[in-house]
Amino acid sequence: MRKATLFIAASLDGYIARRDGSVDWLHGQDGSGDGMSGYDAFIRDIDTVVMGWNTYHQVTTELSRTAWPYRGLTTYVMTHRTPPAADEDIHFVDRDVCELLAGLKRRPGKGIWICGGAGVIRPLLQGGAIDRLHISVIPVILGDGIPLFGRLERELPLRFLHSRSYDGITDLVYEVE
Repeated sequence: MRKATLFIAASLDGYIARRDGSVDWLHGQDGSGDGMSGYDAFIRDIDTVVMGWNTYHQVTTELSRTAWPYRGLTTYVMTHRTPPAADEDIHFVDRDVCELLAGLKRRPGKGIWICGGAGVIRPLLQGGAIDRLHISVIPVILGDGIPLFGRLERELPLRFLHSRSYDGITDLVYEVE
């Protein structure tokens, strides 16, 4: 069965974005480090991406306006909105994210990336659907914003796998038990 990994960045105080959704703080302490090597290694084993509408909108309007950065990967965008024009790599889905992920895990393929945001992450964690957490801790304390996990109804025991630090960023990788 395929594995689902939450691969995401968070501030030291646990926020994935400012209250207004901005992620202008997503960088290392001085830009001299190898900021993409963790992502590059991760994405080699991924063929499917799951994200919410807000994450999709941020990618297409702020982070990568000119080209879809996940070309060649099958992307599922969770939304109740009327989807934009069809795209062979992007599927807009209006259904329960836990049901979608369960079906995706049963299909043959490589790993599944849970890209964000909080509205997708929380029910998947609550439902025990995420297998691994890869959190890149960015060297900033925001003080307020959109929380990485928010309130969960149950405790989730984790098994530490490894960590890596570069340019002030620390990647923490855990398996969900």
